[in-house]
Amino acid sequence: MYLYVTLRPEIHNIHIYKLFLYSLFTENVLAHPCIVLRRQCQVNYHAQHYHLTPFTVINIMYSFNKTQGPRALWKGMGSTFIVQGVTLGAEGIISEFTPLPREVLHKWSPKQIGEHLLLKSLTYVVAMPFYSASLIETVQSEIIRDNTGILECVKEGIGRVIGMGVPHSKRLLPLLSLIFPTVLHGVLHYIISSVIQKFVLLILKRKTYNSHLAESTSPVQSMLDAYFPELIANFAASLCSDVILYPLETVLHRLHIQGTRTIIDNTDLGYEVLPINTQYEGMRDCINTIRQEEGVFGFYKGFGAVIIQYTLHAAVLQITKIIYSTLLQNNI
Repeated sequence: MYLYVTLRPEIHNIHIYKLFLYSLFTENVLAHPCIVLRRQCQVNYHAQHYHLTPFTVINIMYSFNKTQGPRALWKGMGSTFIVQGVTLGAEGIISEFTPLPREVLHKWSPKQIGEHLLLKSLTYVVAMPFYSASLIETVQSEIIRDNTGILECVKEGIGRVIGMGVPHSKRLLPLLSLIFPTVLHGVLHYIISSVIQKFVLLILKRKTYNSHLAESTSPVQSMLDAYFPELIANFAASLCSDVILYPLETVLHRLHIQGTRTIIDNTDLGYEVLPINTQYEGMRDCINTIRQEEGVFGFYKGFGAVIIQYTLHAAVLQITKIIYSTLLQNNI
């Protein structure tokens, strides 16, 4: 790639680190308020306003911030990092003690793909109780929420597995009932993201290669062409997988939250709180109930938050490219 020819190794490592920080900031910090509101809308079966557009989402975000303060939109952010850490750790440990491959080689076989997806499935199963605990932290209203520590997610996750901790109602679905929808969503998200990412990256690299053959390019442009296609491919992969699987995510979150005695904010008014009293018997019952009582758009409650999230992501990507181009010009 062009970057390795024109950049010294130490400069290369610095820019890799900067891009890592960009990705971490955009996907976890900048997007978190959108994730909080999106999840609250998804689990709020009471809601009459579905917030399918960004305009109503911005209005309700302002109301939450005004009545509860900034913490209302940033709750549970620490637990999302813990879930990611548990997921990465579980995947590494399972791949270390089993023959399941963590990466798929270029010369792959159906068996290797199956074993790799099995590794992903087992990883999602291990992380599932902690994902449930993190979900509760992100949707629980700040009005009645206690000041919990950053490791509360770990405590609640372990308690969910061994049946101890905060008391739950009889409507709580057992973890065994949550395995299939959790693994299904996780594996489909991974497959769609991987396919879209490779497809977009292939197109961008081919376009870059043709442009270099057609005309001479500056060293700065060559470096940008070496780094940014991967960021763009990651952006497109996340966007497509989130949009395609949004209805399934809505079902998954409702199943996870049921019976946990969680109190959420009223996403219709921007103030007051509501209890979660659903009585779904499983994934199929949840799908049928949403379709009958809330309509097809009931699966897309809070979708406006996704539009805001990826609009901000695209803006930050463009700004980062401009800043990155300026830094490279100073280093050449």
